[in-house]
Amino acid sequence: MTMDKILVVDDEPAIVTLLSYNLKQAGYEVVTATNGKDALELGLAQSFTCILLDLMLPQLDGMEVTKRLRQEKVRTPIIIVTAKNDEFDKVFGLELGADDYITKPFSPREVLARIKAVIRRAVPETVESPQPVSQPVNRAITVIGDLRIDQDKFQVTRNGEKISLTPKEFELLVYFIEREGRVLSRDAILNHVWGYDYASETRIVDIHISHLREKIELDPKKPRLIRTVRGFGYEFVGEDYG
Repeated sequence: MTMDKILVVDDEPAIVTLLSYNLKQAGYEVVTATNGKDALELGLAQSFTCILLDLMLPQLDGMEVTKRLRQEKVRTPIIIVTAKNDEFDKVFGLELGADDYITKPFSPREVLARIKAVIRRAVPETVESPQPVSQPVNRAITVIGDLRIDQDKFQVTRNGEKISLTPKEFELLVYFIEREGRVLSRDAILNHVWGYDYASETRIVDIHISHLREKIELDPKKPRLIRTVRGFGYEFVGEDYG
């Protein structure tokens, strides 16, 4: 059985050693890099289950590495490592396509939990009895007003024009569509879309929903699709949208 392979990128030897040891103890194969240039080359050349990426790196910073990997259609889950209070880095990293973030200082236990969560979300469910090749694939396509969401192609369009969503934004949109009309708490969204339940991290939900609104709402300041239910969470309403 092939081991899950994790790319650990950090220019602090002590952190690389700590993470490598704990990941190997947990059964992962570990590859390391200490600068952004090497991280980018490894990310493009090898297949990883997850990339743990520090932002403050020599040669290329973590933001640039994330951007270039996503431009090259590398869909490997990326967890960025940021300074504890640097909200801008968190938001920008998520906007570029990172799947999650961890703030320093962190515990190895938290890192392992986050990695398991993004891996679990990234691996599609296995199908016990696959359909014969001759049968057509039943595509999951949802049309809401002028929006068309194709889950098989991971694509959203408005009047034929493609809307560029990050993998996590797309996953969040599908989660909402499948639960249309239900009020969803931030904790529930965090648990189902990110795969973990840390009440202190619900800010990540608000950030992603804000970005998603900017892309799919006709007027993000007056959202009609993803509505805020004060004191409860969010509700997706597509029935009267058009």
